[in-house]
Amino acid sequence: MTNHLALITKTQTLIAAGDIVGAENALVALADAEGDAALMVVLAQLPAKDILAVIREYDNSRESVINLLVTPEQFARAVVIEKQYKDLTRTHLRGMVNAIIFRDDADPVEFLEAMGDLDGGSEALADYFSDQWSRIEAFARTGTFDAMEDHGEMLSQTALLASAYARPQLEQDEVADQDWMELAWILRYKLPDLFIEMLMVLRAKASAFEAAFESDEAMEEGDGKVETGDTDRGQATPAKGDSDEESAI
Repeated sequence: MTNHLALITKTQTLIAAGDIVGAENALVALADAEGDAALMVVLAQLPAKDILAVIREYDNSRESVINLLVTPEQFARAVVIEKQYKDLTRTHLRGMVNAIIFRDDADPVEFLEAMGDLDGGSEALADYFSDQWSRIEAFARTGTFDAMEDHGEMLSQTALLASAYARPQLEQDEVADQDWMELAWILRYKLPDLFIEMLMVLRAKASAFEAAFESDEAMEEGDGKVETGDTDRGQATPAKGDSDEESAI
């Protein structure tokens, strides 16, 4: 155990210094020397932020022993704080989620349920789907991802609940891409309540982004000056934004 404590300290020091590769190598060396069980003991004692620092630096060209051993609960705790990195492209989030949820021995439902059990879990899922908002809406409405169905009326939350257990229009093997389509399918048909919760958050993020975009366009069309009188009457006071809610939708 003493050696494990020393390794934990070393790992955290490397991560704090920005040497993520070095930290991962130290953990891999432990697994090689003492086995996967020893590594799992250490992972259980690392803070979520340190596990996140390692697993978000995924590499599709190789399998990471950390990604293979992280538990659904550890993964969920890490994912819900990923937004602190303010990666508007969501590239790291999507890569990390896909690499771990769809690993060979994993049950994606267990990982998604663990996310749904935490505050911020549905928000992290909404961020994951941020680039595919209209396609997710089409899927919620029609059960397919047909691009021609991107545009149409959004189903109300009541209508979504009513259709939560509808028969799938697509079978899972038709969308088994180990990416956003398959994840959306699993959510809708195996965890419908979490799917609806995620979609409500995704809509809110999309609306906030569109409102901010329209506000920016309006400012550009003006001369950039604001009359004091307008400000005093609350007509030109910019809305405060939450830095954690920035979206690249």
